Amino acid sequence: SQAKSHSDIHCVTTWSKFDNDWDGVTMDDLTALAKPKPEAAHVIFHSYGGYTTNVPLSELHGPENMLVHTHNGVPLSEEHGWPLRGLVPALYFWKSAKWVRGMEFVAADRAGFWEMYGYHMHGDPWTEERYG
Repeated sequence: SQAKSHSDIHCVTTWSKFDNDWDGVTMDDLTALAKPKPEAAHVIFHSYGGYTTNVPLSELHGPENMLVHTHNGVPLSEEHGWPLRGLVPALYFWKSAKWVRGMEFVAADRAGFWEMYGYHMHGDPWTEERYG
């Protein structure tokens, strides 16, 4: 079902945007529908254009983590992730994949696009996990 969320976002390049409103579906609802195997510990987001990013499944619990289609009352533009963008506001914004076409639940962590180029596998802005 549709849900709403309010959060701040933090980019690895040091900017932040506060007080964002989002509409979409929670990751908890999506995970319940997907019924991942018990050994699943990570999610790989797959995007149109070949982009991927990895997120620990444990980071996706809670109402603030979503697949979103609307930002501040306006449908996402293509530039900002239309048709769907992952939203994981507790992590740097590169973990909130644009143009999502699928989610893969996996047991072992696997580097996504930016992680293969040296970005941190986790990406916590509060501990400045920018680079691995």
